[in-house]
Amino acid sequence: MKATILLLTLTTAFLAQRGALAASYYVDCDFGDNGGEGDADDPWETLQYAVDNINNGDTIIVRPGFCEGCRIGESGAPGTGRKTLRAESGVTIEEPGEGNAHGSHIEVELFGGTVSHWVIEGFELAHAERSGVDLRGTRDITVRLCDVHDSGETGIFTAFSDDAVIEYNESAYNGEHGVYTSNSGDRPQIRGNLLHHNAFAGVHMNGDRNFTPGDGVITNATVEQNQIWENGMDGASAINCDGVSDSIFRNNLLYRNHASGISLYAIDGSQGSSRNQVYNNTIVMAADSRWVINIPSSPSGISNPVGNKIKNNILYTPRTNRGSILIYQPTIAGFESDYNVVVNRFSTNGGASIINLSSWRNRGYDRNSVVASPTNLFVDPNDPFEPDFHLRAGSMAIDRGTTVPVLIDLDGVPRPQGPRWDIGAYEFIVM
Repeated sequence: MKATILLLTLTTAFLAQRGALAASYYVDCDFGDNGGEGDADDPWETLQYAVDNINNGDTIIVRPGFCEGCRIGESGAPGTGRKTLRAESGVTIEEPGEGNAHGSHIEVELFGGTVSHWVIEGFELAHAERSGVDLRGTRDITVRLCDVHDSGETGIFTAFSDDAVIEYNESAYNGEHGVYTSNSGDRPQIRGNLLHHNAFAGVHMNGDRNFTPGDGVITNATVEQNQIWENGMDGASAINCDGVSDSIFRNNLLYRNHASGISLYAIDGSQGSSRNQVYNNTIVMAADSRWVINIPSSPSGISNPVGNKIKNNILYTPRTNRGSILIYQPTIAGFESDYNVVVNRFSTNGGASIINLSSWRNRGYDRNSVVASPTNLFVDPNDPFEPDFHLRAGSMAIDRGTTVPVLIDLDGVPRPQGPRWDIGAYEFIVM
């Protein structure tokens, strides 16, 4: 017992000392020197040298200027041992580092191993051949406050990456997706991002059974408080979920997207996207779009989606031959949809035909939902530059929702403000 106590005491003392020794190092890509000390007065020159030469808990601070990217292959440690690569305002990366393997600007990968416990923060990443940030085989990597644009493929990409946190970034004008999480990486958190003008999806998630190791399903994802607009001119939903299950999608604002709004399906995933919670989203589609919520059947040999719950959402499309919700058959195990604001068009056969709300209700769905248009709902939905999807006074979405695990709105306002949850991404505040 005394030996155990002594060991714990020594371990605690060591960790406390290590925390006290955590340091900040500086990089100046224009005037630094990799032979220097790396301190504020004698900064290093390259990101690559910096990420290769810090210890657990240390922070790299990159001064304004144009830099080459880097490849991170060494892990930090949990908690206070995480390593941080942080840019001051005005740092732009427009080319990969010499050792980068995929044509992406910042790559995190260790062939044959896992890279864990890093924060990448504050960079502008422009014109990457492939992706601005590229995570492969990682765990507990956070990418935040980055401005990623004009990538050849995806702005922020992950593969086989568990516990990735992608938050408060802007990812736009990319050749494929704004954010792409792939290859059965579990528990991603995609939060507070601005994702717009990407050729395909704002968020694309793909479990992909064709790549090993992995089970072909992304589970326990949280996708919340994102604003996603003007994506999908070349196809793919604003939020695209191929083999994504047991996840929550809440407080997202999706508008003027040109394919579908949220799709729960399987093509490459090993099962249809199932048991997801789609709560308190505002989705207003472009005139040339497809379905707002799209839940089609799976290919032969792959299970169909089941158990998805669609509640407290605004699901609007102006397109008269599409509607609020498409499902692949009239009755689906565990499927629930109610307390939404909808248009009067639905499909229970994969879009082969359209039924009205009354017929939809006869299947047991949306019995407490209402039909409304944007002018009945929002402050200013038609502004071409800065539409305002907050609820207007008298909106049909106020106090019409049901109790769900969504305790704040897109602005961080506590829910509910009235006797019941409001419908959509914003809670109405009585001034």
